[in-house]
Amino acid sequence: MYQLNNKVAIVTGSGRRKGIGEAIVLRLAAEGCRLVVSDLGQPKGNEFAAEHIGVSEEVQDIANSCRALGAEVLTISCDVRDDIECQRLIFATVEKFGRVDILVNNAGVGYLMEPFTEFKESSWDAVLDVNLKGAFLCSKYAANQMIQQGTGGSIVNIASQAAKSGFPFAAAYTASKHGLVGLTRSNAVELGKHKIRVNAVCPNHITTGLGHWQNIFFSEKMGMDYATYMQSIVKKNPLGRTGLTEDIAKAVAFLCSEEAAYITGEAMNVSGGEEYH
Repeated sequence: MYQLNNKVAIVTGSGRRKGIGEAIVLRLAAEGCRLVVSDLGQPKGNEFAAEHIGVSEEVQDIANSCRALGAEVLTISCDVRDDIECQRLIFATVEKFGRVDILVNNAGVGYLMEPFTEFKESSWDAVLDVNLKGAFLCSKYAANQMIQQGTGGSIVNIASQAAKSGFPFAAAYTASKHGLVGLTRSNAVELGKHKIRVNAVCPNHITTGLGHWQNIFFSEKMGMDYATYMQSIVKKNPLGRTGLTEDIAKAVAFLCSEEAAYITGEAMNVSGGEEYH
């Protein structure tokens, strides 16, 4: 356990069952955090359909699971593409809990994949706006609050193996995650004097709801049946398995804790050895 009792943690994109965000808030709840569970809440246009977002009912279910672990929880709908909504996310947290100690930028779009020569501008904008601009906006307002408090804090960005390696059909996703590591490093340098640590976690493939969609997409593109494709993923991993959401949650809890007090600006691979740079 990482002794995070009474720390106030915001986790964006944490409203989908079986997602990385859910695993993170459950782990932080178990560590004693007071939590903000946040997601889009309702569909918005073709790029943000119900099957790809955390709808309000799921958000409440996950919040209740955290409460069952003893956590005090606030739920807030937030479109991280929107400056005003990101400000509101921080202000509402402070109004409820009095402070912000931890921000986990987990909201992301990984389901808009197209051949590069056919990639639509609307798809590019949707991915970059959520994955990179959203992290920028939330980090900006959380950092301002942490600076005002004067007691430091921790920001963790959920990047990807795609932050370090290229993948077909994922130009926007790969660019956004590379950019997120750049944002992590720049913010770590600038915010260090305020005792605010900024790190990224880079998972390899995890079969969440989104991961299942990606499995179907890539197996079809590669002309493989689903089972054969999944075996190929396992075979290339030194530890011989795919990642679990809990693997990412453990890394986040560590980076938020005093055990990581001298770690900032890092992009930590959590990939079973598949990605090693």
